[in-house]
Amino acid sequence: MHSFLVSTFTVGTAELGDKTQLLTLLFAARFKKPAPIIAAILVATLLNHGITAWAGAFFSSFFTPIILHGVLTVSFIITAIWALIPDTLDEGEAGKHNKNIFWTVLITFFIAELGDKTQLVTLALSAQYQTVFWVTLGTTLGMMIANVPAVFLGKIWCEKLPFKLIRIVSALIFIALASYEAYQLALLLN
Repeated sequence: MHSFLVSTFTVGTAELGDKTQLLTLLFAARFKKPAPIIAAILVATLLNHGITAWAGAFFSSFFTPIILHGVLTVSFIITAIWALIPDTLDEGEAGKHNKNIFWTVLITFFIAELGDKTQLVTLALSAQYQTVFWVTLGTTLGMMIANVPAVFLGKIWCEKLPFKLIRIVSALIFIALASYEAYQLALLLN
């Protein structure tokens, strides 16, 4: 259960102001149909993070707990730095004349998530906790917590949210998580 809560919180925080959240805002403003957008984001995230969590759990068996805590610490530091860099989104990424909203959102969201910071965090968390199910469930819930409001608020969020402040707070949270992991690593080394 700990892995589920950490995964939810970590990815929910990492997604704030991320390119996939901006993509969600763009879809919401363009298509104005929340149900297929939300369903597509859910399926795309389950697929992407499920595969990623499986890979993290599988490859972690080749490393010691010291290396895993070190990798998680470094990944949180990288994510903190990455959170400070504003994401942008080219309007053309969403596709202008697609008739099937669900498939358009699912494919675009899945591809946009490849190599994204939330995918990196999912990989690191599954390697750390060795539980594909709970990490996938937690990271998916974190993505939905960050993106479902974006679907309903669409254009309003684009104009009103202080994304710079959100990025700074997000980075500070990841520094705190990195500090915790560094502390766990220090305990293992002693």
